[in-house]
Amino acid sequence: MKDLRINGDRLWNRIHSMAKIGATPNGGVHRLALSQEDKRSRDLFIKWGQSIDCKTRVDAMGNIFVRLEGTKRNLPPILFGSHLDSQPTGGKYDGSLGVLAGLELLETLRENSIDLEYPLELVSWTSEEGSRFSPAMISSGVFGGVFSLDYAYSIKDKRRVSLKEALEKIDYLGSSTPFGRIYSGFFELHIEQGPILEKEKKSIGVVKGVQGIRWYELSIKGQEVHAGPFPMKIRRDPVRVLPKIISALYHLEKEFGSDTRITIGDISVHPGVCNTVPGEIKFTLDLRHPNSEVMDGMNQRIRQLVENENQESSLYLSHQELWYCPPAKFDLQCINAVKDAAKRLNYSFIEMFSGAGHDAVYLSRVTPTAMIFIPCKDGISHNEKESITRSDAIRGTNVLLHSILNYINQLKS
Repeated sequence: MKDLRINGDRLWNRIHSMAKIGATPNGGVHRLALSQEDKRSRDLFIKWGQSIDCKTRVDAMGNIFVRLEGTKRNLPPILFGSHLDSQPTGGKYDGSLGVLAGLELLETLRENSIDLEYPLELVSWTSEEGSRFSPAMISSGVFGGVFSLDYAYSIKDKRRVSLKEALEKIDYLGSSTPFGRIYSGFFELHIEQGPILEKEKKSIGVVKGVQGIRWYELSIKGQEVHAGPFPMKIRRDPVRVLPKIISALYHLEKEFGSDTRITIGDISVHPGVCNTVPGEIKFTLDLRHPNSEVMDGMNQRIRQLVENENQESSLYLSHQELWYCPPAKFDLQCINAVKDAAKRLNYSFIEMFSGAGHDAVYLSRVTPTAMIFIPCKDGISHNEKESITRSDAIRGTNVLLHSILNYINQLKS
């Protein structure tokens, strides 16, 4: 089977057919988790899965599984896939590449009459992005035992709609248990979402693990007063100290090294009117690093910053940790299966860590896992300008196919 290749035209056509669902005027997609657009993408995915004579199943988190039976049905399946939901102004390829590549893999095996001993299951995870229901990767987190099902169901969006209510509304609240199933391994193909592969002129990224991620919400409380009558010297204005605090947070990169990632993605001012000194500023903080000890060190620095500021200022600074996903290291056997596939196909590759979180993070807690990256133009993702080439999509899908074939051979030996 070393000469086996996927059908590139079919893959590319499906990717762009899926991209029409929730398409935005600027060439991206708006397909928030459990929205009507998400429902349409799910319906189409299931239709395609059934068209190649595979069984489909929806679990209690709305995760969709497409199964190709093995000759030995009692063997734990090999799982692969990604997600179909998007950011509010997302790109065509983030997540959907991995799902539709998996579909193409199954169809390639079907049309070539290739029967494998191990069952194969393709999965589309619910709400990977976290852009409607936070935190991100909630469904794979339930699968991996990180979050309880009750907790996941209770999460609400900005309109106070719970995740369970949203599942019911689009008729994707399945009945099968979304955790506890045994798999032989998990593989996820994804765009890199960064510039490294393009910069290094490599076709494939063999992902060894994923950076740790911590999300915080910080609040600076002052005093809400009229902009005219109240003298500047006695104001308790949170805006005045905001630059100092942000500067201290960005200084973490100098202290903890260039692998540190710091993002302040959302700032809100209350009451947010022109002629009133704000009473409170809230902002989010996203910290990332591949080393768990460094992550703990940065967390301690933030605590110190909060304590010091409250001692020195008449304002009140507080912080709340919203989510922590520790760094993940992938399985060596799965990693080697990916490397061997890239070598066999004569594709250039490098080993690397992922700077973004993926469902593979939580899968790695319960089953052997690896990821495959392909380049995206200028490293741009979570953006309507997100772009990949047809040839890179084909190469990535061929690597996914042969990684699974390699892995099966390893399991049999």
